[in-house]
Amino acid sequence: MATTKKQKKIKRADSRPKRLPKGPTGGIELLLIQSVEHLGHQGDVIEVRPGYALNYLVPEGLATIATDHHKRMVEKHKAKLLEIERQRQGELRAQAAEIGKQSVTIEANATSDGHLYGSVGAAEIVAALKKNNVTLAAEQIKLEGPLKELGLYTIKIRFSSEVDGELKVWVVPTVGADDK
Repeated sequence: MATTKKQKKIKRADSRPKRLPKGPTGGIELLLIQSVEHLGHQGDVIEVRPGYALNYLVPEGLATIATDHHKRMVEKHKAKLLEIERQRQGELRAQAAEIGKQSVTIEANATSDGHLYGSVGAAEIVAALKKNNVTLAAEQIKLEGPLKELGLYTIKIRFSSEVDGELKVWVVPTVGADDK
């Protein structure tokens, strides 16, 4: 019978809730599982008041207790994501260098003075690049304004926030256009 009392005492001691890790200012340290507006991004270690943590963030699955194990796992995951981002940036730089070697010719109706009847915009440049088997979005092409005259233009192309490239665009008169 002494054994069962001992087992009950152990059971009661194990059933008590564990202390939550306190942060430097006395709140509870949590690791965000999902980004929460005005609080932090996924993977951030934050400190919040106990009621907010226990009544909202943890039950809703937005955060978990910030243990050393969880922090190490997040750091490893961030390192992998950083390496993937570096590779992606390298690929974008290579693509920017490849596009920088090319030039695109766009035919447009123009007057004898060289003024276009319309204008050449990002959509026309994207269509001309598609003919060269290069796929870009119109938002990536940064024009200072529509091209309204014949000539050679150097256009900036934004691949990412860190990688920009340039493309040479020739705007030429339409072949067989009759000047009146």
